[in-house]
Amino acid sequence: MSRIAKAPVLLPKGVEATVSGGAVSVKGGKGTLKIQLNDQVLVVNEEGALKLSPKNNSQAANAMAGTSRAILQNMVKGVSQGFERKLELVGVGYRAKAQGKSVNLVLGYSHPIDYKLPEGVTAETPTQTEIVLKGADKQVLGQVAAELRQFRAPEPYKGKGVRYAGEQVYRKEAKKK
Repeated sequence: MSRIAKAPVLLPKGVEATVSGGAVSVKGGKGTLKIQLNDQVLVVNEEGALKLSPKNNSQAANAMAGTSRAILQNMVKGVSQGFERKLELVGVGYRAKAQGKSVNLVLGYSHPIDYKLPEGVTAETPTQTEIVLKGADKQVLGQVAAELRQFRAPEPYKGKGVRYAGEQVYRKEAKKK
């Protein structure tokens, strides 16, 4: 069995989990998340902890048990503490502004980009060149950050573009005559 799946997912104070069939619902202060787990994984809610085990001894069932445990751990952390992802805009004239449920980006194109945020994700712009995304669902938050980055991915010659905070961009040397 997967070593990761052997560890139970502890539920902190204020977080409730309900298991019905293969579906697990986790409810906390930051919201509610639901997931339909794989048929090969068995989940039991015992005394404030979720315990996972594979239904059979196959390699696929063991792998899915470990994956499911990691997903459930992220769900519990998301509804209790929440997740945060920071983006930086590098380039002359590049700026961002959060307006309600959308982010307005100016990235050097002939038009501004207005990105609508999905349900459960909020954005803040402490400065014009920083975007802070917050949400309870780690997968959705990462997808939103990746989509915003794709509008102008960092290029290797000048390093301009939208990048994750702390991301190292490999710089190339310009062509010589």
